[in-house]
Amino acid sequence: MLRRFSIYKGLQKPLVYRGFKGKFIGWGIGSLIAGIVAGGLIGALSSMYFGGFITLISIAAGISYTFHRQKSGLHDKARAKGVFIHPINLKKKYAAYIS
Repeated sequence: MLRRFSIYKGLQKPLVYRGFKGKFIGWGIGSLIAGIVAGGLIGALSSMYFGGFITLISIAAGISYTFHRQKSGLHDKARAKGVFIHPINLKKKYAAYIS
């Protein structure tokens, strides 16, 4: 007798965590860590309040940039505008096969 098992249909969906999808989860974590490190260094070198301000600004900028890039999609590709003509050098390759 054949058994029928239900197939989980969510395997092709990207991982989602708090609005971030797929690779942008790593981008969000990276912007958090970079903001904390940058704010900590600036706070240690100048003042604690200025370092805290820089921490908040850099984390907010990183998270907003990540959300902005996420709107393009998970597989965002560069879209070059214009006409590109690639030179064809068949004589050199063809000559190697003849001799």
